[in-house]
Amino acid sequence: MERIWLSSYAEGVPHDIEPVTGSLTDLLDASVAQYAERTALEFFGAETTYRQLGDQVARAAEGLRRLGVRKGDRVALVLPNCPQHVVAFYAVLRLGAVVVEHNPLYTADELATQFRDHEATLAIAWDKVGPSVRRLPGVKQVIAVNLMHAMPLAKRLALELPIPKVRVLRSALTAPAPGCIPWGQLLRQGRLDPGHPKPAVQDLAAIQYTSGTTGVPKGAMLTHHNLVANAAQGRSWVPGIGAGSETIYAILPMFHAYGLTLCVTFAMSAGARLVLFPRFDVDLVLTAAKKHPPTFLPAVPPIYAQLAKAARERGIDMSAARWAFSGAMTLPPETLELWESVTGGLLVEGYGLTEASPIALGNPIGPTRRAGAVGVPFPSTEIRVVDPDHPDVARPRGERGELQIRGPQVFTGYWRKPEETAAALLDGGWLRTGDIVEVDEDGFVSVVDRIKEIIITGGFNVMPSEVESVLMDYPGVTDAAVVGLPREDGSEQVVAAVTVEDPEAFDPEAAREHCRAHLAAYKVPRRIEVVDELPKTIIGKVLRRQVRDQLLAG
Repeated sequence: MERIWLSSYAEGVPHDIEPVTGSLTDLLDASVAQYAERTALEFFGAETTYRQLGDQVARAAEGLRRLGVRKGDRVALVLPNCPQHVVAFYAVLRLGAVVVEHNPLYTADELATQFRDHEATLAIAWDKVGPSVRRLPGVKQVIAVNLMHAMPLAKRLALELPIPKVRVLRSALTAPAPGCIPWGQLLRQGRLDPGHPKPAVQDLAAIQYTSGTTGVPKGAMLTHHNLVANAAQGRSWVPGIGAGSETIYAILPMFHAYGLTLCVTFAMSAGARLVLFPRFDVDLVLTAAKKHPPTFLPAVPPIYAQLAKAARERGIDMSAARWAFSGAMTLPPETLELWESVTGGLLVEGYGLTEASPIALGNPIGPTRRAGAVGVPFPSTEIRVVDPDHPDVARPRGERGELQIRGPQVFTGYWRKPEETAAALLDGGWLRTGDIVEVDEDGFVSVVDRIKEIIITGGFNVMPSEVESVLMDYPGVTDAAVVGLPREDGSEQVVAAVTVEDPEAFDPEAAREHCRAHLAAYKVPRRIEVVDELPKTIIGKVLRRQVRDQLLAG
């Protein structure tokens, strides 16, 4: 497709980024050298400079080396947002090893599936989940991270007070991790020899698990080249961003591709102050904003709505937030208007997927942005719209079709899944997205439907088949279909329709409790509806689209 969108770029945005020549390790080294005494990380008020960050990365890398980590090894990170997460990420990469990110709130069953696939023998985990991670398939060593150790001394002392309310708060942050190696011990082994071989730009950097376009969890392989390129595309998209002067809030979980790029790589490459939050909490965010308000905030629509409403009610100044980038779900117009009325800054919508590191399109940061569209391709990014049934046949401009993407951020394939890779990556480097779009005369893309039936809730993907499998294990359930129903905030809620042996005896709340024992909280159906039968094809496949329509119709 002709690059008709270039004329809509904000002033100062290049059509293409410079060729990527360095790795993520080089990216951090450059920032450590350039911004040495500036704050890199802030956590509950405790600050880490870029010089200190570089030192901790070198020490953690040496500790990992002494534990046997070598080039190409997979190292699992099972951590919330915290300074140790950033240090661990870059320390693993410094050795030429591969980071595998995991949600620390996953159940043991969910984690076990991924660990069997990537076969990491060493994990760096939040101490609350350290003992359970030790029992996962193939795991030989676990390094346990205590979040309190990254907090200011005064806050740590306050959390040690023998007060019932404080004990509850402390138990939510940390727990004993017998049999695990304390994070502090890892840092006491000296610094890695500066001459230790660095990773090459084309080396594999991270495996990010995703549902992809088929609903089956797969490890998307992202190289140093992919992630450095996407960080550079992000910096170029915001021409007014100041080197070494921005404050970026890490509200998005860094184990998610969206948070990984915009917080761990983009922020560090820009020499920004990265303010870390272990979870989204309006009070925590607005308290931090009183001292160091965000200038750039990547998030999802419900977060913008909650923050803007609370800031207005409490009279907290958020005018420093010049730019905000929304993704993962549809941005409602009322949320955009509320945020911009409170901050006076710009909130734009973008589009991406894990296989694209993850950002591929965005609305221009300027007057050419277009509400309702996910934007135009990033610099050095091409798109085409094709017939979903014949993915090499282009659709005429204006016709709906499947979106395909090509650019330096597009992944190299799925970990140990050549057939799935071949289905997603076509000749010429084109990535199939599974999304049906239309492109207007200026090149702005609007998503109109999804081929895939993945549910997006709170910015996370839920695979219907995974939830259905758990429901089918519940006594009395004979069949199940799980779909996403729209919420007013633009996200979806997980809803299940089931057929049962005895409708009178079936207890939906008990079935939801069963799901909670085997699934992360956001995957648990918000409600379970009993139906007489589920619509199916002639070969017996449940028609989820029809189930969704029936549930919407009541």
